Amino acid sequence: MKLITTLTAFLLLTFSGMAQEEQEKLTITVTVENAKNDNGKILIDLHTQDTFLKGKGIEGLESKVENGKATFIFKNVTPGDYALLVLHDENENYTMDFEANGMPKESYGTSNNTMSFGPPQFNEAKFTVADESLNLTIRF
Repeated sequence: MKLITTLTAFLLLTFSGMAQEEQEKLTITVTVENAKNDNGKILIDLHTQDTFLKGKGIEGLESKVENGKATFIFKNVTPGDYALLVLHDENENYTMDFEANGMPKESYGTSNNTMSFGPPQFNEAKFTVADESLNLTIRF
Protein backbone atom coordinates (compact mmCIF):
# COMPACT_ATOMS: atom_id res chain seq x y z
CA MET A 1 0.00 0.00 0.00
CA LYS A 2 2.84 2.35 0.88
CA LEU A 3 4.44 1.65 -2.52
CA ILE A 4 1.20 2.47 -4.38
CA THR A 5 0.80 5.73 -2.44
CA THR A 6 4.41 6.70 -3.15
CA LEU A 7 4.08 5.91 -6.87
CA THR A 8 0.82 7.83 -7.12
CA ALA A 9 2.38 10.87 -5.42
CA PHE A 10 5.40 10.65 -7.71
CA LEU A 11 3.21 10.49 -10.84
CA LEU A 12 1.11 13.43 -9.70
CA LEU A 13 4.21 15.51 -9.05
CA THR A 14 5.67 14.52 -12.43
CA PHE A 15 2.52 15.48 -14.34
CA SER A 16 2.16 18.66 -12.30
CA GLY A 17 5.73 19.59 -13.15
CA MET A 18 5.08 18.93 -16.84
CA ALA A 19 2.01 21.17 -16.77
CA GLN A 20 3.98 23.97 -15.14
CA GLU A 21 6.81 23.50 -17.64
CA GLU A 22 4.34 23.80 -20.53
CA GLN A 23 2.79 26.88 -18.95
CA GLU A 24 6.18 28.53 -18.58
CA LYS A 25 6.93 27.99 -22.27
CA LEU A 26 4.18 30.28 -23.55
CA THR A 27 5.37 32.82 -26.10
CA ILE A 28 4.08 36.07 -27.50
CA THR A 29 5.18 36.62 -31.09
CA VAL A 30 4.70 40.21 -32.22
CA THR A 31 5.02 41.51 -35.76
CA VAL A 32 5.33 45.28 -36.01
CA GLU A 33 4.35 46.63 -39.42
CA ASN A 34 4.09 49.85 -41.36
CA ALA A 35 7.24 51.63 -40.17
CA LYS A 36 7.67 54.72 -42.37
CA ASN A 37 11.31 53.84 -43.08
CA ASP A 38 14.06 51.38 -42.13
CA ASN A 39 16.09 53.90 -40.10
CA GLY A 40 17.04 53.11 -36.52
CA LYS A 41 15.42 50.36 -34.50
CA ILE A 42 12.06 49.31 -33.23
CA LEU A 43 11.87 49.01 -29.45
CA ILE A 44 9.13 47.03 -27.73
CA ASP A 45 8.32 46.60 -24.04
CA LEU A 46 6.02 44.05 -22.44
CA HIS A 47 4.13 45.61 -19.53
CA THR A 48 1.87 44.63 -16.69
CA GLN A 49 -0.57 47.17 -15.29
CA ASP A 50 1.98 47.96 -12.55
CA THR A 51 4.73 48.94 -15.04
CA PHE A 52 2.64 50.56 -17.79
CA LEU A 53 3.89 54.12 -18.55
CA LYS A 54 6.17 54.01 -15.51
CA GLY A 55 9.46 53.34 -17.29
CA LYS A 56 10.70 49.98 -18.48
CA GLY A 57 8.36 47.05 -18.76
CA ILE A 58 8.97 43.56 -17.47
CA GLU A 59 10.87 42.73 -20.67
CA GLY A 60 12.15 44.85 -23.52
CA LEU A 61 13.38 43.83 -26.97
CA GLU A 62 14.80 45.69 -29.96
CA SER A 63 15.26 44.93 -33.63
CA LYS A 64 16.45 46.49 -36.84
CA VAL A 65 13.70 47.51 -39.23
CA GLU A 66 13.60 45.59 -42.50
CA ASN A 67 11.12 46.52 -45.22
CA GLY A 68 9.07 48.43 -42.66
CA LYS A 69 8.70 45.42 -40.35
CA ALA A 70 10.22 43.76 -37.29
CA THR A 71 9.33 40.58 -35.42
CA PHE A 72 9.77 39.94 -31.70
CA ILE A 73 9.33 36.85 -29.52
CA PHE A 74 8.73 37.07 -25.79
CA LYS A 75 9.51 33.66 -24.29
CA ASN A 76 8.46 31.98 -21.06
CA VAL A 77 5.51 34.31 -20.47
CA THR A 78 3.31 33.38 -17.55
CA PRO A 79 -0.47 33.71 -17.85
CA GLY A 80 -1.88 37.14 -17.04
CA ASP A 81 -2.86 40.52 -18.47
CA TYR A 82 -0.24 42.44 -20.44
CA ALA A 83 0.13 45.39 -22.80
CA LEU A 84 2.80 46.24 -25.35
CA LEU A 85 4.35 49.63 -26.08
CA VAL A 86 6.30 50.02 -29.31
CA LEU A 87 8.56 52.85 -30.51
CA HIS A 88 10.25 53.34 -33.87
CA ASP A 89 13.45 54.88 -32.50
CA GLU A 90 14.73 56.34 -35.76
CA ASN A 91 17.75 58.09 -34.21
CA GLU A 92 18.58 55.23 -31.80
CA ASN A 93 18.68 57.40 -28.67
CA TYR A 94 16.40 54.94 -26.80
CA THR A 95 13.81 57.57 -25.96
CA MET A 96 10.71 59.00 -27.59
CA ASP A 97 11.44 62.40 -29.11
CA PHE A 98 8.83 65.15 -29.06
CA GLU A 99 8.12 68.33 -31.03
CA ALA A 100 8.05 71.65 -29.17
CA ASN A 101 4.23 71.37 -28.97
CA GLY A 102 4.47 67.97 -27.25
CA MET A 103 3.58 65.81 -30.25
CA PRO A 104 5.78 62.73 -30.81
CA LYS A 105 8.40 62.99 -33.55
CA GLU A 106 8.73 59.21 -33.87
CA SER A 107 6.08 56.59 -34.56
CA TYR A 108 4.71 54.53 -31.71
CA GLY A 109 2.06 51.90 -31.18
CA THR A 110 0.37 49.70 -28.61
CA SER A 111 -1.13 46.25 -28.47
CA ASN A 112 -4.69 46.22 -29.83
CA ASN A 113 -3.54 49.06 -32.14
CA THR A 114 -5.21 51.67 -29.98
CA MET A 115 -4.65 55.23 -31.15
CA SER A 116 -6.16 57.87 -28.97
CA PHE A 117 -5.27 61.42 -28.15
CA GLY A 118 -3.05 61.59 -25.11
CA PRO A 119 -1.04 58.82 -23.50
CA PRO A 120 -2.09 55.21 -24.14
CA GLN A 121 -4.21 53.53 -21.48
CA PHE A 122 -3.47 50.04 -20.14
CA ASN A 123 -7.11 48.90 -20.30
CA GLU A 124 -7.29 49.79 -24.00
CA ALA A 125 -4.00 48.05 -24.87
CA LYS A 126 -4.27 45.00 -22.61
CA PHE A 127 -4.53 41.44 -23.78
CA THR A 128 -4.64 38.20 -21.84
CA VAL A 129 -2.18 35.34 -22.00
CA ALA A 130 -4.10 32.27 -20.87
CA ASP A 131 -3.11 28.75 -21.83
CA GLU A 132 -1.65 29.11 -25.32
CA SER A 133 0.96 31.18 -27.12
CA LEU A 134 -0.17 34.31 -28.96
CA ASN A 135 0.61 35.95 -32.31
CA LEU A 136 -0.05 39.69 -32.38
CA THR A 137 0.35 42.39 -35.02
CA ILE A 138 0.96 46.05 -34.22
CA ARG A 139 0.81 48.75 -36.89
CA PHE A 140 2.23 52.24 -36.68
